[in-house]
Amino acid sequence: MIDFIARQFIKDSENINDVKVRTQYGYLSGGVGIAVNVLLCCVKMFIGYISGSIAIIGDAVHNLADAGASVITIFGYQLSAKPADPEHPFGHGRIEYVAGLIIAAAILIIGVELMRSSVEKLLTAEPMEASLEVVIILTISLALQLLLGLFNRGLGKKIDSPAMLAAATDSLSDCVATFVVILCLIVNLVMGLDYDGYAGIVVALFIMHSGWGAAKDTLQPLLGQAPDPEFVRSITRRVLEEPEIIGVHDVIVHNYGPGRIFVSLHAEVPANMTLLDAHGIIDKLEQAIGDEFKVSMTVHIDPMVENDPVQNEIKNKLYHVLASIDPLFTFHDFHLTASGCIVFDVAVPYSCKLDDERVVCMIEEDIQQAYPQYQLKIRVDRL
Repeated sequence: MIDFIARQFIKDSENINDVKVRTQYGYLSGGVGIAVNVLLCCVKMFIGYISGSIAIIGDAVHNLADAGASVITIFGYQLSAKPADPEHPFGHGRIEYVAGLIIAAAILIIGVELMRSSVEKLLTAEPMEASLEVVIILTISLALQLLLGLFNRGLGKKIDSPAMLAAATDSLSDCVATFVVILCLIVNLVMGLDYDGYAGIVVALFIMHSGWGAAKDTLQPLLGQAPDPEFVRSITRRVLEEPEIIGVHDVIVHNYGPGRIFVSLHAEVPANMTLLDAHGIIDKLEQAIGDEFKVSMTVHIDPMVENDPVQNEIKNKLYHVLASIDPLFTFHDFHLTASGCIVFDVAVPYSCKLDDERVVCMIEEDIQQAYPQYQLKIRVDRL
């Protein structure tokens, strides 16, 4: 269904890594969000004032804020589509994340304000007037809100947009909040009990919870979260499909916004390969991976000696030494210099409690004992 709708409104809708196409998706999501939320706000505000329900009024204000969030979404996509400039050489794609963060902040503020109003309602104990018509209208609005949430979630997943997913989370939490209000009204109709203040508190908690979740989802990319491990493995597997490449390490992913991913890695090639041949292989590989994964790709060449018995013996010893310290330790960039120095990098997971100095000392102790004639130069990479 999402694909069908996208094709009706967006030209070349499947090219989701294109900045212009992503902008059109943002306009579609924002436009639908504004229309639906303004309608829901007007309906709920009218019902809230008639019935005197603080929970319904709070829900209406939340819908109004959601309409404002949709405006922010549209402006966010418009700004993120700006091309790179001297001040922002990697483009403005992260504005999508900023837009999502602003939406999340607005959700949290509304939740706090509704909590305050609900507590005041409990203290003043103003009566609420419920009716079957109100319940029916709110049920219809719940269904409309659910469709909006599913619509935004479908678009957000399709183009991997934190701002759209934040809006979807907000809409779906609205559904839960509205459902609580409906239950409160039904209890008032059937039993004459007024739980409006308590319902308002529950609604406020749902709103704040959704706001906090949306904030975390949009803040992580801004702070520089670790890339998806499966994405890194896919890149690594693709590089190793090239028969001339014998190893891969130091895969680094820089995220400058959806559709603006930069990847760099070190590819090991046989040391007896000419520089011209190696350069040609790497050039083709960068182009191929860039096209397949829709990223900007940079590959560094590491020449590796393959058939030297002395180096192979030291490598085998090093494998055993690292495994005895931690099975997750690996090494790369190994070479034996003409001056008699063993040089390599050891990859240590962040979960390891040993500090870098202790790791180096433990490795040096075993390797130096086995090969006292060599010096050691070890660098620790945290992964």
